[in-house]
Amino acid sequence: MYAIVEIAGQQFKVAKDQKVFVHRLQAKEGDKMTFDKVMLIDDGKVTIGAPVIEGAAVTAKILSHLKGDKVIVFKKKRRQGYRVKNGHRQHFTELQIESIQASGAKKKVAKEPAKKTEKKVEKKAAASTKKADATKEAPKKETKKAEVKKDTQKATPKKTTKKSTKADDLKKIEGVGPKAMEAMVNAGLDTFAKVAKAKPAAISKILTDASSRLAHLVTDSWPKQAKMAAEGKWDELKAWQDEAKGGIE
Repeated sequence: MYAIVEIAGQQFKVAKDQKVFVHRLQAKEGDKMTFDKVMLIDDGKVTIGAPVIEGAAVTAKILSHLKGDKVIVFKKKRRQGYRVKNGHRQHFTELQIESIQASGAKKKVAKEPAKKTEKKVEKKAAASTKKADATKEAPKKETKKAEVKKDTQKATPKKTTKKSTKADDLKKIEGVGPKAMEAMVNAGLDTFAKVAKAKPAAISKILTDASSRLAHLVTDSWPKQAKMAAEGKWDELKAWQDEAKGGIE
């Protein structure tokens, strides 16, 4: 008996007592996790989901968290003196499949406060209609002087100066890639100082909301690294990254 299940954005063919390496999961060693996105089950009879089999689930136990082999990324542009060399080690979680359930599994549904949101929308709509009625009933009287002022304002528009704020290069933090940096900047964490004040759980929520492919990233040490970067302690940050195991102290 085997099944095809989606774990951390990837699909795996699994069987009972099999060990699988997946992207890093936000759970502790020894915990048990249930995955309900099962696409196919073969228990003598093949069952295919559309796209998921309802009631099916795969239960697994977390054995350990580890890092993969180092991958060297080297970029070069000919006759321009451009050379960049970086290393990367992917975070993995080792799972052991304990059971495959073909039917009867209950899905965890997050309760959303729908009534509250509907009431808020209704209140906003009522307030906007009241403002519109008030403006229609009592139009403003404009004098000739006001008309002259408006004409002069149209003729000489005011110059607006926009302040350009550049975000810090958050990729200096170990574990932060281009996609993760984009998600953090869009959420308002665009500087090392802001990341240093944020909590790891809040950063993980920002990444998971942005994309399921970023849910495996470990954010426990990101505020600490960001604090060193914000204070300009680059040598200390590099030494810490070389000694740290998987970004975990």
